[in-house]
Amino acid sequence: MTPPDSLMIFLALLLDLTIGDPRWLPHPVVAIGRLIHLLDQGLRRDWLNERLAGVLLLLSVVISAAGITWLLLHTLTALLPTLGWITAILVSSTCLAARSLHKESDRVVSELLAGNLPMARRYLSYIVGRDTDQLEEPEIWRAVVETVAENTSDGIIAPLFWLTIGGPVASMSYKAVSTLDSMVGYRNRRYLQMGWASARMDDLLNYIPARLSAFLLIIAAPLAGCSIRGATLITLRDRQNHLSPNSGHPEAAAAGALGVRLGGSASYSGIVSWKEYIGDQLQPLDERAYRNMIKLMYISTLLMAIVCMIVAFCLRGFRVPFI
Repeated sequence: MTPPDSLMIFLALLLDLTIGDPRWLPHPVVAIGRLIHLLDQGLRRDWLNERLAGVLLLLSVVISAAGITWLLLHTLTALLPTLGWITAILVSSTCLAARSLHKESDRVVSELLAGNLPMARRYLSYIVGRDTDQLEEPEIWRAVVETVAENTSDGIIAPLFWLTIGGPVASMSYKAVSTLDSMVGYRNRRYLQMGWASARMDDLLNYIPARLSAFLLIIAAPLAGCSIRGATLITLRDRQNHLSPNSGHPEAAAAGALGVRLGGSASYSGIVSWKEYIGDQLQPLDERAYRNMIKLMYISTLLMAIVCMIVAFCLRGFRVPFI
């Protein structure tokens, strides 16, 4: 008997919230990352246009991730339906990042509060793309809040959205695109052409989730003791103040809710770039802002889970397709 897909979504999120991504447990993203690195090297041929190589990289990685997930779930379901369902829950949970986002950002904050700037910079480098070796305390607080706000959308809301739309295979496909964007979606000399297709696909897949994330963060604001008025006004005013067509939406909602200002200068691979300001500096970027950001992240996650379970029930009743 096939269990309800709404229950699968609930259990996948519960699993992520309780155990997250233990380091001892093999993670699909690690395998996807290794595949990207391997193909990135292999597709760089003199006879191959870099943009075409990037398209082939995107197709190869996404098809591999989706195909292996589909084959695994269908094989195990054919052998034993219960085993297939449990595997679907496990696979789905690896696409979510609520607990790991909290854990990894909290490591930065713990070192910052202990006055250990070198370790805070080191841990921060694990979760952001900017250069961290010269950052001072105010810039570290800003980077932590920005990455939690952005990844509330990229690492939680978007995977839940695609899980609801197309099951574990769609969610894993999204995760493959997201990993591609984080590895090759840079506007530097090496990846400007090679990463173009991956970056554009990531923009496309995050278009709806990013705007949905902003809405959920606005709704979550009063529940987290933050400003719903500020979240609404800043989202409407500053959501376009970002190079990404999507990242500005959750960052603006978070900045308005917290009463802080995000954006400013940041260095990437030694090159300093300027990000337009998002929000007004009504409150300092400090531990209080970070803790409230974590509250916003968890509340918006739970709100999204409720919406997803209702939608999944309405769309597919009590049957879960592994597609």
